[in-house]
Amino acid sequence: MFKRILIANRGEIAVRVFRACREMDIEPVAVYSQADREALHVQLAERAYCIGPARSADSYLNMDAILTVARAAGCDAIHPGYGFLSENADFADACQTAGIAFIGPSGDVIRAMGNKAAARALMRKAGVPVVPGSDGAVDTAQQAQAIADAIGYPVLIKAAAGGGGRGMRRVYEPAQLKALFEEARGEALACFGDGEMYLEKLILRPRHIEFQIMADREGHVIQLGERDCSIQRRNQKLLEESPSRALTPALREEMGKAAVAAARAAGYENAGTVEFVVDQEGHFYFIEMNTRIQVEHPVTELTTGLDLVREQIRVAAGLPLSVSQEEVFFRGHAMECRINAEDPAHGFRPSPGKVGFLHLPGGFGVRVDTGLYPGCELPAYYDSLMAKIIVYAPTRLEAIRRMRRSLEELIVEGPAANTDLLHQILYHPDFVRGNYNTGFLEEHLDTLLTWSGSGEEVEQ
Repeated sequence: MFKRILIANRGEIAVRVFRACREMDIEPVAVYSQADREALHVQLAERAYCIGPARSADSYLNMDAILTVARAAGCDAIHPGYGFLSENADFADACQTAGIAFIGPSGDVIRAMGNKAAARALMRKAGVPVVPGSDGAVDTAQQAQAIADAIGYPVLIKAAAGGGGRGMRRVYEPAQLKALFEEARGEALACFGDGEMYLEKLILRPRHIEFQIMADREGHVIQLGERDCSIQRRNQKLLEESPSRALTPALREEMGKAAVAAARAAGYENAGTVEFVVDQEGHFYFIEMNTRIQVEHPVTELTTGLDLVREQIRVAAGLPLSVSQEEVFFRGHAMECRINAEDPAHGFRPSPGKVGFLHLPGGFGVRVDTGLYPGCELPAYYDSLMAKIIVYAPTRLEAIRRMRRSLEELIVEGPAANTDLLHQILYHPDFVRGNYNTGFLEEHLDTLLTWSGSGEEVEQ
């Protein structure tokens, strides 16, 4: 087992990995930018090293600085968390070259699955359903136009190296395509340094369902159930839950098998997520694979009882999975709300700043993952996620009620937050009934921002 792990991240995920290391009797080593000098993960660590100025490019994306610290501190592994370098194949390769374990899949696998167009081709070959679209990269708007004419509108233009909704545009009619193709490619180049694009049929009002998988180097692959991530704004998730009301037992089993087949086709190792869309007729399609731990991984931890970060570390150390598929049991219902420093009433404008008074919810079945503390500073340079509230209960309705109560207890003075919006979603009749899709927030946002929920229950 590893003796010392460098955590190449910040915020709540750095704290999360820090705790797992301590419980495994592994020394965690923190890194931080100048803007994060007083961050919680830095204060918790016995060893913490500054790796550069505030900008991500100069600090958390600075591979040379991170590897230099890892070698100097005697680290035998690096946990990248999510975001930053977590899906950077070159960084995974550099860790291997330096003789430091990368807690994640190999660079080759990250590279193969990170290119969404190549991943689609691999999944098609493995028999995993994919959304109709281009067979590979689309080089020009003229090519995109021909494919769109063949599969029919609406279509979705996507960056092959994309993620988080960037480099993605919806096209509803031919006259829009050329301008939106160039716009999406420009954004992809700016965000990822890669302008390769591909095209898919746009599945209208789907459910976004992802399956958590774990795989070890001995070839064991298991799936740990689904998470419904359909409550989104601008293609970024706000609320996740498991199990999904959209899946029948038969569909759940079929999708779980497809997720395992996807992981095997990729030669996968460590934690990953296979993401699907499910249309209104119950057909599912592969859209991408995330080669890292997800923000919403606690949902799965609460429904399975497995510590996914601990499992990641074990697998990276060469140990087999601690459970087989037959030993995975699902219980109850779990739900996560992402508390972001943003103002929904003003276009989800980021709201960095200093946190004053802080009160976090607690009680039976409530977990809070955060890097917040009274007086901490939320820098403007990074993602707006402040905290994750995760609840567990025997039934979905009890989980909804527990989450409502938890949001009511949360107090964060200073930065604006999306707490009220999340609270309103939890009272919306369609959400309570489980009758929602990825268009829910777009359709109901104006109402949610002005509506005062009555608190009356509706039938599920």
